Amino acid sequence: MLSAAQVEAFEAQGYLVIEDVFDPAPLRAEYGALLDRLYAGWVAAGAVRMPPAGLDFEGKLRAAYRAGCDWFQPMDCSLPGGAVGADTPFHIGPALFDLVRAPRLLDIVERLLGPEIVSSPIQHIRIKPPAPDLHADEIRPHVAATDWHQDRAVAHEAADATEAVTVWCAVTDATVENGCLQAVPRANGMLPHCPKAQTAIADGFVDPAAARPLPVRAGGVVLLHPLTPHASLDNRTDGFCWSFDIRYNRAGQPTGRAHFPHFTARSRSAPETELRDWRAWRGMWEDARARLAGAPPIPIHRWTHDAPHCA
Repeated sequence: MLSAAQVEAFEAQGYLVIEDVFDPAPLRAEYGALLDRLYAGWVAAGAVRMPPAGLDFEGKLRAAYRAGCDWFQPMDCSLPGGAVGADTPFHIGPALFDLVRAPRLLDIVERLLGPEIVSSPIQHIRIKPPAPDLHADEIRPHVAATDWHQDRAVAHEAADATEAVTVWCAVTDATVENGCLQAVPRANGMLPHCPKAQTAIADGFVDPAAARPLPVRAGGVVLLHPLTPHASLDNRTDGFCWSFDIRYNRAGQPTGRAHFPHFTARSRSAPETELRDWRAWRGMWEDARARLAGAPPIPIHRWTHDAPHCA
């Protein structure tokens, strides 16, 4: 539970670091088993030549990435923002579900949003290799460094008035050296964004020199207000930086991704409406995939190159 002083600090600056919120061990086990299955398939297909014997989790990630095998989408807890196929992979599992519904985490969110909480579909795994290992054309913000942005600006306009909070969950220690988040105090409104390599705040609207790094130990979280400008640093270590970016909003308000599924994570007024089965959550994403497969992609970002400040 957040103290009154912590709530005040969050409301004033738009970010807050909280240590020791969840246990990352179940996530490491679940995703370790997932990577073992993926890696075995790549070896069998001849896509990866290095056998798995003697390789730990990071070793398999590194070997697969160097071989051009995509582990991001099969490990991600969301469908992609572009084209969706009938077999587009994603991962929803019990350990991730337990993280999203972790009582201590929801206690924190309840202090900020109230007792009726929806788990937003705007969610991703972020596993960032060392910067020197990145392919020259790697621009995905969930794999490479993330450009400056506000979370409200990377959702649809329908959610511009939604009361929401982002919870950035560290599975490994996040440090200045391996690419932790950095932020400046929340803005009074939405800043102009442009479709650069990533969707990013237009030039001149953020002073990176004023940014504060936000290191956090494994099991801790960084809370972000949707109007807080933030980015991540480069990973300058030899290891990986692993986190989950999950979001919540007040029930009854738009999520900003209406074509993706959301669910009631906590309801004090009607607890029977809370989703309690991770298989049902996975089924919701499977239904969304079937509905979206083969259809024209629904843009998830609103900004165009001819927008003011972008031309």
